[in-house]
Amino acid sequence: MTRILVTGSTDGLGRATAASLLDAGHDVVVHARSSTRARAVADLVDRGAALVVCDLADRDEVVATATSLDGGPAIDAVVHNAGVLSGPSVVPVNVVAPYLFTALLGTPTRHVYLSSGMHRGGHPDLDGIEWAGRTASRSYSDSKLLVTQLAAAVAEHWPDVCSNAVDPGWVATKMGGAGAPDDFDLGHETQEWLATAPDAGTSGGYWFHRQQQEPHPAVRDRRLQRGLVDALAAATGVRLPER
Repeated sequence: MTRILVTGSTDGLGRATAASLLDAGHDVVVHARSSTRARAVADLVDRGAALVVCDLADRDEVVATATSLDGGPAIDAVVHNAGVLSGPSVVPVNVVAPYLFTALLGTPTRHVYLSSGMHRGGHPDLDGIEWAGRTASRSYSDSKLLVTQLAAAVAEHWPDVCSNAVDPGWVATKMGGAGAPDDFDLGHETQEWLATAPDAGTSGGYWFHRQQQEPHPAVRDRRLQRGLVDALAAATGVRLPER
């Protein structure tokens, strides 16, 4: 049995991931942005999931939540599922929060970051990024390229940690829209497999429906990976520790 944190688990793929992991007998920590949103996972909490409430756009809340989780029962894996589509919170929620959870949680040996096929339209330059989210400085595609780079950078930095990025496909969620054409169940199965399966020991991969694909060339560029991690460390005051 594995203890797994799933961010953004009040609806869509995050909720489906958390529910499936509970069904499989794992200990699950679900996450909600607010106490109001937490009502959407009350049934999962009734089934045994633990709950954390944290606004991922608020850096202080993210640091406090990660620190609190690190002081509790060991978390074995994190599915960094939470994301927003537009506005000033795109960079804080889609990039900074996953970085901080990665850097501040000392026990996970698996990290799964939600990417998107749209990352291929992103730009890897870091100039002018507003890491704190005071303004909207980057697009959704840019943020998904950056978090895919982060997954690859973590795999390089920690050889003993399985770190992967997943494109769940264009599925029918609040973000994807009711008419999205891809299979919803396949949209969350890869994350669950990478977080728990004994045979999912790979690291540094970019996955779509349990098949590795080639990401944007910037993802494999180690100079750009290091630049991103250094920029996040400078912006947050938190570095990826050595292990």
